[in-house]
Amino acid sequence: MSASSISGHSRLTKAHKLSVAGVATLGAAALAFSLVPAGAGEAQAVATAPVAWTQAVDGAQAKAVQQHLGVQQVVADKQAKDAAKAKAEAAAKKARADKEAASRSAARTPVFANNLDGWIKEALFIMKREGIPGSYAGIHRNIMRESSGNPRAINNWDINAKNGIPSKGLLQVIPPTFATYHVKGTKFDLYDPVANIVAACNYAADRYGSMDNVNSAY
Repeated sequence: MSASSISGHSRLTKAHKLSVAGVATLGAAALAFSLVPAGAGEAQAVATAPVAWTQAVDGAQAKAVQQHLGVQQVVADKQAKDAAKAKAEAAAKKARADKEAASRSAARTPVFANNLDGWIKEALFIMKREGIPGSYAGIHRNIMRESSGNPRAINNWDINAKNGIPSKGLLQVIPPTFATYHVKGTKFDLYDPVANIVAACNYAADRYGSMDNVNSAY
Protein backbone atom coordinates (compact mmCIF):
# COMPACT_ATOMS: atom_id res chain seq x y z
CA MET A 1 0.00 0.00 0.00
CA SER A 2 1.33 3.34 -0.89
CA ALA A 3 2.10 6.11 1.48
CA SER A 4 -0.54 8.26 -0.06
CA SER A 5 -3.03 5.56 0.55
CA ILE A 6 -1.88 5.30 4.08
CA SER A 7 -2.05 9.06 4.44
CA GLY A 8 -5.48 9.15 2.96
CA HIS A 9 -6.50 6.24 5.11
CA SER A 10 -5.18 8.12 8.08
CA ARG A 11 -7.23 11.16 7.14
CA LEU A 12 -10.34 9.09 6.65
CA THR A 13 -9.70 7.36 9.89
CA LYS A 14 -9.38 10.71 11.65
CA ALA A 15 -12.58 12.02 10.08
CA HIS A 16 -14.29 8.82 10.93
CA LYS A 17 -13.10 9.18 14.51
CA LEU A 18 -14.48 12.67 14.64
CA SER A 19 -17.76 11.46 13.25
CA VAL A 20 -17.88 8.64 15.71
CA ALA A 21 -17.08 11.08 18.50
CA GLY A 22 -19.87 13.36 17.35
CA VAL A 23 -22.24 10.48 17.09
CA ALA A 24 -21.15 9.27 20.47
CA THR A 25 -21.71 12.69 21.96
CA LEU A 26 -25.14 12.91 20.44
CA GLY A 27 -25.82 9.40 21.53
CA ALA A 28 -24.74 10.23 25.06
CA ALA A 29 -26.98 13.25 25.08
CA ALA A 30 -29.82 11.18 23.74
CA LEU A 31 -29.05 8.52 26.29
CA ALA A 32 -28.90 11.08 29.05
CA PHE A 33 -32.25 12.48 27.90
CA SER A 34 -33.64 8.99 27.70
CA LEU A 35 -32.49 8.33 31.25
CA VAL A 36 -34.75 11.12 32.57
CA PRO A 37 -37.83 9.33 33.90
CA ALA A 38 -40.71 9.36 31.50
CA GLY A 39 -42.96 11.05 34.09
CA ALA A 40 -40.47 13.77 35.00
CA GLY A 41 -41.98 16.27 32.56
CA GLU A 42 -45.46 15.39 33.70
CA ALA A 43 -44.34 15.66 37.32
CA GLN A 44 -42.95 19.11 36.63
CA ALA A 45 -46.18 20.09 34.90
CA VAL A 46 -48.15 18.66 37.80
CA ALA A 47 -45.88 20.46 40.26
CA THR A 48 -46.45 23.81 38.61
CA ALA A 49 -50.09 23.25 37.74
CA PRO A 50 -51.47 23.55 41.36
CA VAL A 51 -49.90 26.99 41.67
CA ALA A 52 -51.63 28.25 38.57
CA TRP A 53 -54.86 26.45 39.54
CA THR A 54 -54.73 27.90 43.05
CA GLN A 55 -54.25 31.38 41.67
CA ALA A 56 -57.19 30.88 39.35
CA VAL A 57 -59.38 29.52 42.15
CA ASP A 58 -58.34 32.26 44.56
CA GLY A 59 -59.11 34.88 41.93
CA ALA A 60 -62.49 33.33 41.26
CA GLN A 61 -63.24 33.18 44.99
CA ALA A 62 -62.21 36.81 45.47
CA LYS A 63 -64.38 37.83 42.54
CA ALA A 64 -67.28 35.79 43.92
CA VAL A 65 -66.87 37.40 47.37
CA GLN A 66 -66.78 40.86 45.82
CA GLN A 67 -69.89 40.09 43.81
CA HIS A 68 -71.62 38.72 46.93
CA LEU A 69 -70.70 41.83 48.93
CA GLY A 70 -71.91 43.98 46.08
CA VAL A 71 -75.25 42.16 46.06
CA GLN A 72 -75.52 42.50 49.83
CA GLN A 73 -74.86 46.26 49.58
CA VAL A 74 -77.53 46.63 46.91
CA VAL A 75 -79.99 44.66 49.06
CA ALA A 76 -79.10 46.73 52.15
CA ASP A 77 -79.52 49.98 50.21
CA LYS A 78 -82.89 48.85 48.90
CA GLN A 79 -84.02 47.81 52.38
CA ALA A 80 -82.95 51.18 53.79
CA LYS A 81 -84.80 53.02 51.01
CA ASP A 82 -87.88 50.85 51.54
CA ALA A 83 -87.76 51.49 55.29
CA ALA A 84 -87.41 55.24 54.78
CA LYS A 85 -90.26 55.19 52.26
CA ALA A 86 -92.47 53.17 54.64
CA LYS A 87 -91.66 55.57 57.49
CA ALA A 88 -92.49 58.59 55.35
CA GLU A 89 -95.74 56.98 54.19
CA ALA A 90 -96.67 56.12 57.80
CA ALA A 91 -95.97 59.70 58.89
CA ALA A 92 -98.03 61.06 56.00
CA LYS A 93 -100.84 58.64 56.82
CA LYS A 94 -100.80 59.69 60.47
CA ALA A 95 -100.81 63.36 59.49
CA ARG A 96 -103.81 62.77 57.23
CA ALA A 97 -105.60 60.82 59.96
CA ASP A 98 -104.92 63.57 62.52
CA LYS A 99 -106.15 66.20 60.08
CA GLU A 100 -109.29 64.20 59.34
CA ALA A 101 -109.90 63.62 63.05
CA ALA A 102 -109.52 67.34 63.74
CA SER A 103 -111.86 68.08 60.87
CA ARG A 104 -114.44 65.62 62.18
CA SER A 105 -114.09 67.06 65.66
CA ALA A 106 -114.59 70.56 64.33
CA ALA A 107 -117.58 69.38 62.34
CA ARG A 108 -119.11 67.81 65.45
CA THR A 109 -118.71 71.00 67.47
CA PRO A 110 -121.78 73.13 66.83
CA VAL A 111 -121.73 76.89 66.66
CA PHE A 112 -123.60 78.45 69.57
CA ALA A 113 -125.28 81.82 69.62
CA ASN A 114 -123.79 84.51 71.81
CA ASN A 115 -126.87 84.89 74.00
CA LEU A 116 -128.45 83.21 77.03
CA ASP A 117 -129.89 80.38 74.96
CA GLY A 118 -126.56 79.77 73.26
CA TRP A 119 -124.61 79.95 76.53
CA ILE A 120 -126.81 77.35 78.19
CA LYS A 121 -126.63 75.04 75.17
CA GLU A 122 -122.85 75.35 74.95
CA ALA A 123 -122.57 74.69 78.68
CA LEU A 124 -124.75 71.57 78.30
CA PHE A 125 -122.53 70.41 75.40
CA ILE A 126 -119.45 70.64 77.64
CA MET A 127 -121.25 69.15 80.63
CA LYS A 128 -122.28 66.12 78.58
CA ARG A 129 -118.67 65.58 77.55
CA GLU A 130 -117.49 65.89 81.16
CA GLY A 131 -120.30 63.82 82.67
CA ILE A 132 -121.83 66.70 84.65
CA PRO A 133 -125.60 66.33 85.09
CA GLY A 134 -128.11 69.11 84.44
CA SER A 135 -130.89 70.13 82.09
CA TYR A 136 -131.71 73.23 80.09
CA ALA A 137 -134.77 73.91 82.21
CA GLY A 138 -132.93 73.54 85.53
CA ILE A 139 -130.08 75.80 84.45
CA HIS A 140 -132.35 78.43 82.94
CA ARG A 141 -134.57 78.57 86.04
CA ASN A 142 -131.63 79.14 88.37
CA ILE A 143 -130.01 81.71 86.11
CA MET A 144 -133.15 83.80 86.00
CA ARG A 145 -133.44 83.70 89.79
CA GLU A 146 -129.76 84.49 90.46
CA SER A 147 -128.92 87.09 87.81
CA SER A 148 -131.90 87.57 85.47
CA GLY A 149 -129.58 86.43 82.66
CA ASN A 150 -126.95 89.16 83.17
CA PRO A 151 -123.42 87.63 82.87
CA ARG A 152 -121.92 90.75 84.54
CA ALA A 153 -124.19 90.58 87.59
CA ILE A 154 -122.49 90.96 90.97
CA ASN A 155 -123.90 90.73 94.49
CA ASN A 156 -122.49 93.45 96.70
CA TRP A 157 -124.80 93.06 99.71
CA ASP A 158 -124.92 89.40 100.91
CA ILE A 159 -122.62 87.71 103.43
CA ASN A 160 -120.14 86.79 100.70
CA ALA A 161 -119.84 90.41 99.66
CA LYS A 162 -119.32 91.41 103.30
CA ASN A 163 -116.53 88.85 103.48
CA GLY A 164 -114.91 90.36 100.41
CA ILE A 165 -115.76 87.54 98.01
CA PRO A 166 -118.96 88.66 96.25
CA SER A 167 -120.95 86.28 94.02
CA LYS A 168 -120.61 87.00 90.31
CA GLY A 169 -121.96 86.01 86.94
CA LEU A 170 -125.04 84.22 85.63
CA LEU A 171 -125.27 81.75 88.49
CA GLN A 172 -123.67 83.98 91.14
CA VAL A 173 -120.57 81.95 91.93
CA ILE A 174 -117.94 83.14 94.42
CA PRO A 175 -114.26 83.10 93.28
CA PRO A 176 -113.08 80.20 95.53
CA THR A 177 -115.94 77.97 94.33
CA PHE A 178 -115.24 78.88 90.73
CA ALA A 179 -111.53 78.08 91.14
CA THR A 180 -112.32 74.71 92.75
CA TYR A 181 -115.01 73.59 90.28
CA HIS A 182 -113.71 75.22 87.10
CA VAL A 183 -113.83 72.78 84.19
CA LYS A 184 -110.85 72.47 81.87
CA GLY A 185 -111.64 73.63 78.37
CA THR A 186 -113.60 76.66 79.52
CA LYS A 187 -112.20 80.12 80.18
CA PHE A 188 -110.82 80.76 83.65
CA ASP A 189 -113.01 83.83 83.92
CA LEU A 190 -115.85 84.02 86.44
CA TYR A 191 -117.71 86.50 84.23
CA ASP A 192 -117.52 84.24 81.17
CA PRO A 193 -121.12 82.96 80.85
CA VAL A 194 -120.27 79.41 79.71
CA ALA A 195 -117.46 78.96 82.24
CA ASN A 196 -119.71 80.31 85.00
CA ILE A 197 -122.59 77.94 84.15
CA VAL A 198 -120.35 74.86 83.86
CA ALA A 199 -118.49 75.56 87.12
CA ALA A 200 -121.77 76.26 88.96
CA CYS A 201 -123.34 73.04 87.63
CA ASN A 202 -120.21 71.09 88.57
CA TYR A 203 -120.49 72.47 92.12
CA ALA A 204 -124.26 71.80 92.27
CA ALA A 205 -123.68 68.22 91.09
CA ASP A 206 -121.18 67.72 93.90
CA ARG A 207 -123.41 69.29 96.55
CA TYR A 208 -126.96 68.49 95.37
CA GLY A 209 -126.66 65.86 92.67
CA SER A 210 -127.59 68.30 89.88
CA MET A 211 -128.43 71.93 89.23
CA ASP A 212 -131.96 70.65 88.59
CA ASN A 213 -132.24 70.00 92.34
CA VAL A 214 -131.41 73.62 93.24
CA ASN A 215 -134.47 75.85 93.80
CA SER A 216 -133.04 78.57 96.00
CA ALA A 217 -129.78 80.21 97.00
CA TYR A 218 -127.08 77.57 97.05
